[in-house]
Amino acid sequence: MKTFLYSMALALLLPLGPINAQQKEEPPKGGEPKNFTLPQKEVIAFYNGLTLVMIPYGSIPKATIQFSIKTGNIHEGPDQVWLADLMADLMKEGSSTRSARQLADEMAAMGGNLNIGVGTHTSSLSASVLYEFAPEAIRLMADVLRNPKWPVEELDRLKSDMKRSLAIQLSRPQSQARRDFYAALYPDHPYGRVFPTEAQIDSYGVEDLKQFYQENLGAQRTTVYVAGNFDAGAVKEAVEASMAGWQEGNPANYPVAEPVTAPSMKIIDRPGAPQSTIYYGLPVPGPSDPDFLALDVTNSILGGSFASRITSNIREDKGYTYSPTSVLATNYRSGAWFEVADVTTEHTGASIREITSEIERLQQEPPTAEELEGIINYESGIFVLQNSTPSGIIGQLIFLNTHDLDESFLKNKVANMHAVTPEQVSELTRKYIRPENMTLIVVGDKEKIEGQLEQTLEQPLKQ
Repeated sequence: MKTFLYSMALALLLPLGPINAQQKEEPPKGGEPKNFTLPQKEVIAFYNGLTLVMIPYGSIPKATIQFSIKTGNIHEGPDQVWLADLMADLMKEGSSTRSARQLADEMAAMGGNLNIGVGTHTSSLSASVLYEFAPEAIRLMADVLRNPKWPVEELDRLKSDMKRSLAIQLSRPQSQARRDFYAALYPDHPYGRVFPTEAQIDSYGVEDLKQFYQENLGAQRTTVYVAGNFDAGAVKEAVEASMAGWQEGNPANYPVAEPVTAPSMKIIDRPGAPQSTIYYGLPVPGPSDPDFLALDVTNSILGGSFASRITSNIREDKGYTYSPTSVLATNYRSGAWFEVADVTTEHTGASIREITSEIERLQQEPPTAEELEGIINYESGIFVLQNSTPSGIIGQLIFLNTHDLDESFLKNKVANMHAVTPEQVSELTRKYIRPENMTLIVVGDKEKIEGQLEQTLEQPLKQ
């Protein structure tokens, strides 16, 4: 039997005859890229300013619900950093009619759980439940949003948890670098206030949370998204009954930042560190700018994908780092481009040189058509994946709403990406990604890297 099996395996490995020319040809190209088709949706506006968006989608018998409110850390004052987060934490402790345990039990009975979160531009209550429970889940979520209990006896525990989280985050080099990078770009805006102090957290009381709630949460800033499978009539009735009487609140209003574009360098000393954490970048346009989409493609070529030039250089070729990446961060009416990398200490200066050289090379030499096509196909694939679930669809609609974008941004995104030319990539790199205007933050062993950086950049370091 063994001899027979060996003979069969050998026969399979041997060529059956000469390979013809057609077999040697490259595999056929994929189909033509298609634009995104936004699922049919129904939008209902209520008299108090609340908006309901219903999106039937997919065949899974579940409904994804998200109450999205246009407020977050962007509305915090200089002495209120993470105040919105603490407000959300206290809201999780229950409403005037339900305890935290009751909330959890009721949501579990619907096949889901309630999440309350705060971001830079939006805060949200979200849940995914069995489709028949969508109206009931909406009423529960509306109760939590409209009638927070504000249990003062839970506040000290939540503040202690927050301070513990703060300490953990600030022990990490990337958090330290991010804090100082954004502070340099946005010195007079909430974008530049990434972390609070412990003293700030200690100062927050229930009255501060209530005031933030009153000033920033209300129907005019809120959109209720329901996607998946659900009874549209029952959903509309539930939203109208539970939310139409809510306070209008203040209209949506994001303070527009004026970022600082100026070269600066700073070392955050970490004696004995075996590697240096680098944040290296500058302000660029935000999503509402006509150049944004092409700049996004440019970022993917430069450092924003695994096959990007900077990654290939300092990871694959030089071995200075394991997981570098460049980021095109999106803020309201502004943005930031930056490279992030944890590099070996002895190659800190060399890493900056290589990053800079790749930027300058792309400024001078357009990518090949083949390289650009590969990156655009990659970006198109990521976009398709982002739109493949109910929560993904809701996320895309919230992005449009946050940045005041028309639906054509989504519908035409694939075609517009494929319209980007190699020459346009070089032009945008010259226009926006300029090393001479970049802010550099490095967390590392100052004694070992200061000389490297001064020699590389020929500029004294900001202390």
